[in-house]
Amino acid sequence: MIEMTIDSIRVSLMNYQRVVILKEKVSDRYLPIWIGPAEADAIAVKLQGVAVPRPLTHDLLNSVIDTLGAVVNSIIVNDLKNDTFYAKVILDIDGKQVEVDSRPSDALALAVRTGVPIFADDSVLDKAGILLDGETGKPIFEEGEEVRGKEGAVTDEEMKKKMSAFYDFINTLDLDDFDKRKS
Repeated sequence: MIEMTIDSIRVSLMNYQRVVILKEKVSDRYLPIWIGPAEADAIAVKLQGVAVPRPLTHDLLNSVIDTLGAVVNSIIVNDLKNDTFYAKVILDIDGKQVEVDSRPSDALALAVRTGVPIFADDSVLDKAGILLDGETGKPIFEEGEEVRGKEGAVTDEEMKKKMSAFYDFINTLDLDDFDKRKS
């Protein structure tokens, strides 16, 4: 597992879909995950420190977990099948760890509320992790490069075919301010 941070939340200019961009904590590899607008807002509200008059759904979930005597330990983006990401919320309850299936967007919204680490399974990053060009913010695909994953060597063309949905989506994002982070 590789520790990740939430780098940003972006909006496609073509279809207004939201994508949360996770970044490897110790590397420059990124993991784009499509999320719904409500979940994007729930993550952004907390990241930006905006106070809301009433608790949002993820605040309620955090409160319920706490009331039941559990503690959120971490979240893991643990799988990717048919362009759908899967996640788990890891809870500590009475000295035991319990894994709860979750959508990544909900797990991330909970993670920003609790301050717990975010991880991605190596296999997910092998399938969907990307390097972005520092100037253009577009994905980098080096011609003729072989990528090694758990399924063996994959050629550049095979990778492009597998990643076409991600590539098309990333190319519609407004990434002009990609390196501009709030201090």
